[in-house]
Amino acid sequence: MDLILSSVSQGLLWSVMAIGVYLTFRILDIADLTAEGSYPLGAAICAVCLVKGVNPFLATTLALVGGMLAGLVSGFLHTKLKIPALLTGIVTLTALYSVNLKVLGKANVTLLRKETLVSLLQDFGLSKLAAVLLLGVVVVFLVVGLLTFLFNTRLGLALRSTGDNIPMSEANGILVDRMKIYGYMLSNGLIALCGALLAQNNGYADLNSGTGTIVIGLASVIISEVVLRNLRLGYRLLAVVLGSILYRLIILAILTLPGMDADLVKLSSAILLALVLFIPELQKKLALPRSKAFDATLKKGV
Repeated sequence: MDLILSSVSQGLLWSVMAIGVYLTFRILDIADLTAEGSYPLGAAICAVCLVKGVNPFLATTLALVGGMLAGLVSGFLHTKLKIPALLTGIVTLTALYSVNLKVLGKANVTLLRKETLVSLLQDFGLSKLAAVLLLGVVVVFLVVGLLTFLFNTRLGLALRSTGDNIPMSEANGILVDRMKIYGYMLSNGLIALCGALLAQNNGYADLNSGTGTIVIGLASVIISEVVLRNLRLGYRLLAVVLGSILYRLIILAILTLPGMDADLVKLSSAILLALVLFIPELQKKLALPRSKAFDATLKKGV
């Protein structure tokens, strides 16, 4: 039970990053790899601030701002320099490796005996697991609530319109490049926030902690879409949270398999993502009537 609750708490914290990935991947229809650089950036900024005695709330906020600045860079490269989105992410995350190293000063920074958001909650008599669960629930509902409010404003509707149909958005006077930059900033700010929260939970910030974060984010998004579909935006964001929790539980189940090597977790995550991405296509094929499926097969020449 402790392992399950721990996975749920981890899923809640990771869901903040998954929501950030969702904003670019689904709302703006952009494949952004900046996540693998902005996640450790948030962890690095928060850890260094905490080591220097900065208030945990301020340190976490600074991590959020740092991620937004990383998103601003990616947005500028993509919209103003016309670099393709995929290459934009690669360029930014490559640059952020050096930035993160400079911020940390070394490969990793420990937060042993430093005041964090988790330790502040523990001061009220909560266990670490209960503190992390409470922190995750509060942050998730704040993020989902604020995003739901934002996407029902004129700015939020313009962001959604930009992702749905750029020519139509331009025809209605929406500055699509500016909307894309806002989307990049919002997404990477949340991803960096996730890095800061997990650094405080784990007790350290590591330079290479961002490796594979995009896989975790995409897997959480796709799982949520497989489990729950055709939802309004606010409920879709909550579905992403559920997808993140389910992803952590699936990883836990894989790790508890007899003879499972912990070094193969990343490989298992990649295989899981591939299978999850295939499920919507499989559902389409199974939904085809037999005659249409037969005609489709003939057209392919099989």
